[in-house]
Amino acid sequence: MADINLKEVTLIVGVVTACYWNSLFCGFVFDDVSAILDNKDLHPSTPLKTLFQNDFWGTPMSEERSHKSYRPLTVLTFRLNYLLSELKPMSYHLLNMIFHAVVSVIFLKVCKLFLDNRSSMIAALLFAVHPIHTEAVTGVVGRAELLSSIFFLAAFLSYTKSKGPDNTIAWTPIALTVVLVAVATLCKEQGITVVGICCVYEVFIAQGYTLPLLCNTAGLFLRGKGGIPFSMLQTLIKLIVLMFSTLLLVVIRVQVIQSQLPVFTRFDNPAAVSPTPTRQLTFNYLLPVNAWLLLNPSELCCDWTMGTIPLIESFLDIRNLATFVFFCFLGALGIFSLRYPGDSSKTVLMALCLMALPFIPASNLFFPVGFVVAERVLYVPSMGFCILVAHGWQKILNKSVFKKLSWVCLSMVLLTHALKTLHRNWDWESEYTLFMSALKVNKNNAKLWNNVGHALENEKNFERALKYFLQATHVQPDDIGAHMNVGRTYKNLNRTREAEESYMMAKSLMPQIIPGKKYAARIAPNHLNVYINLANLIRANESRLEEADQLYRQAISMRPDFKQAYISRGELLLKMNKPLKAKEAYLKALELDRNNADLWYNLAIVYIELKEPNEALRNFNHALELNPKHKLALFNSAILMQESGEVKLRPEARKRLLNYVNEEPQDANGYFNLGMLAMDDKKDTEAEIWMKKAIKLQADFRSALFNLALLYSQTAKELKALPILEELLRYYPDHIKGLILKGDILMNQKKDILGAKKCFEKILEMDPSNVQGKHNLCVVYFEEKDLLKAERCLVETLALAPHEEYIQRHLSIVRDKISSSGFVEQPVFPTAKTSGGGDKLPSENIKEIRSESGPTQIIKTSESKSKKQLAKNEDKENPQKTKDIKEIEKKRVAALKRLEEIERILNGE
Repeated sequence: MADINLKEVTLIVGVVTACYWNSLFCGFVFDDVSAILDNKDLHPSTPLKTLFQNDFWGTPMSEERSHKSYRPLTVLTFRLNYLLSELKPMSYHLLNMIFHAVVSVIFLKVCKLFLDNRSSMIAALLFAVHPIHTEAVTGVVGRAELLSSIFFLAAFLSYTKSKGPDNTIAWTPIALTVVLVAVATLCKEQGITVVGICCVYEVFIAQGYTLPLLCNTAGLFLRGKGGIPFSMLQTLIKLIVLMFSTLLLVVIRVQVIQSQLPVFTRFDNPAAVSPTPTRQLTFNYLLPVNAWLLLNPSELCCDWTMGTIPLIESFLDIRNLATFVFFCFLGALGIFSLRYPGDSSKTVLMALCLMALPFIPASNLFFPVGFVVAERVLYVPSMGFCILVAHGWQKILNKSVFKKLSWVCLSMVLLTHALKTLHRNWDWESEYTLFMSALKVNKNNAKLWNNVGHALENEKNFERALKYFLQATHVQPDDIGAHMNVGRTYKNLNRTREAEESYMMAKSLMPQIIPGKKYAARIAPNHLNVYINLANLIRANESRLEEADQLYRQAISMRPDFKQAYISRGELLLKMNKPLKAKEAYLKALELDRNNADLWYNLAIVYIELKEPNEALRNFNHALELNPKHKLALFNSAILMQESGEVKLRPEARKRLLNYVNEEPQDANGYFNLGMLAMDDKKDTEAEIWMKKAIKLQADFRSALFNLALLYSQTAKELKALPILEELLRYYPDHIKGLILKGDILMNQKKDILGAKKCFEKILEMDPSNVQGKHNLCVVYFEEKDLLKAERCLVETLALAPHEEYIQRHLSIVRDKISSSGFVEQPVFPTAKTSGGGDKLPSENIKEIRSESGPTQIIKTSESKSKKQLAKNEDKENPQKTKDIKEIEKKRVAALKRLEEIERILNGE
């Protein structure tokens, strides 16, 4: 085996870079969304052990909805990318390009086992530039193919060194091979197929057997006319070790997937649920389709599911001829490679093995898979194809008459393939460009129409998105997901009637429950979202809440582990003022997913409704343990601590609010509540800074404006409070507390009796029963020396608040003043006992208001999948929002009333 040199490596790396440099500017598209953007296993906060418990998409392997694709080492490399650049796609694409270059270099070394140096280089270059690889290289999720291929080829190369001197067994390379096979399988499942290639290599290449020789030896042994040669015994031992190791890996793999195959629908792979012979004819026809893509990669498509390839329902279908020709050609190559000795037959045999064996898991021949054709699974099989092409080219080159022509043809193939790859990379720039390029190839796939609609929907272009979703329903009228997408788009366009009709159509297409038959095995779990979305739509109507609840319960009855249904039902039950039932729903959801911070947050909101603030705080804390940056939990737990009145909790509340404003620097509520905490701690300067930051972000922030003015008033800066109050009243002219505070400052600080009078009169216009405004207007009359009017005013005020002692006292003062001034007036109210004279009545000052409009509380739903997972035709609604923590507001108002009563009495004394 010749070694590769630096020039060869440089050439291959240069070619790969030239073909794939533009992939660095592509984003996350198609399956990248689910595997990267929506996969929490990439986040540093997720324990590493979780990677080995979840599938490729971050779903626990134990869940039935899991895809059962167990590739923890691939996810580990995604996590490395996340540590380096979080969700910036360039680093992900760069690492994919590097891996492809590494595979191409290792493949060159493999080629040199069977081809001469020149042919090996041709095969490696053809592999490096082949357009069929764009899905595996430019699509980030294709990294599973790249990583698996690296260890796949490394395992094979290791095994080629297992033959020692005199045909002895070198066990170290075999042990290394087994380890590398295991690693390849942890990158992608097809890695295990390298064992089959090693077996073929051992028998037909390393030992040099041919099929006739093996048959002859076996015949003699069975007839008792000869024994098994020592070299064959050595070979059998090695094969037994390989097969036993493979069996062990398979058993472990079966245990990991819980002995269950993933659930696919007829939309993913229509032939898989078709009757005989349609299923067999279609699956066999897919083999020449894949071979044609390798031979002529001119029309590539990112999705070949649904109606892309019509089913073959008859033996008379002309496409069966392609299947027949393909198997004849393959059989002829197989017979040639197995029957005859020589280097050429060995090369053809290994090329066929590389093409066929790694493709078996995706062939649908032994078990159904979730796709019809997938270009990425041809990554390793294309190696065998490239070896065949290079070997054939070398044979033609040896004929001198075709020498120049063969070089011209080869150059044209390499150049056109490289240009096609470069152009194809741009298709993966965005989801819109990717799916539009696919529609040029295939217009019979409803999923492609849906996915273009999703791409437009993500850009808020709902009108255009609707056209594509409607087209999907025309292409595939029974596509549940397409009708769900139409319904959601109508809802986004505020066309609720049409939205409900579309959801009802999708619901009517759902298979009915058959007693004794498992429902989940016959429907995609995400299609059950039709019940969620329909319920979310109709529950906007207060008279249809029970109907919405029925839909949630129906979804749960169909799939008891449907977490999203419990979450949505919990929100509805809160809206229906049934917190105990909401608590049950969230607890059930937590049984299914205890590591979901949003669920713990929602449960905390329920405990607030149940007037259990300690339990609420405990659940907020649990949410923050799982996600220290959970913004809503940070904010609302801090407010809960602040409202508890416990001084010892204030430092932690401040810390959480600081973390919150760090995460949400544009939310004025965070700065406002930091200001309120500072006011509680008598840190007036700090409070002023935070309030001003809140107002800078939100100029009309009602509570921040008022409390800043109140802060100035309490710190003897009343004149600085006036312009703040003017701003407040410009936005909110009916702000009674602001009018009272302004009137008090005008009267007591600026001696502007007329201005104060206007403030108090305006209050009484809006609220004639306002005791504070009425009393302070009485004080104005007193200041104006209109004692009789002041007396009548105080009598009216006392009628509104007969138990307020300070009003009685002030009335007595006025009557004493009237008596001493010589007025004779029949009292209209019993004279209250005076506590001393005085020429001035104190106005009743406004007391501190914590927050007039409580912070918005949002109950976040835990999304089962992102609607960006376009291939799944998912239909997701926006998370429901719940405003105001009612109990906190009630406590706040009650505390204020008590404060006001106490201070009113103190003012009177």
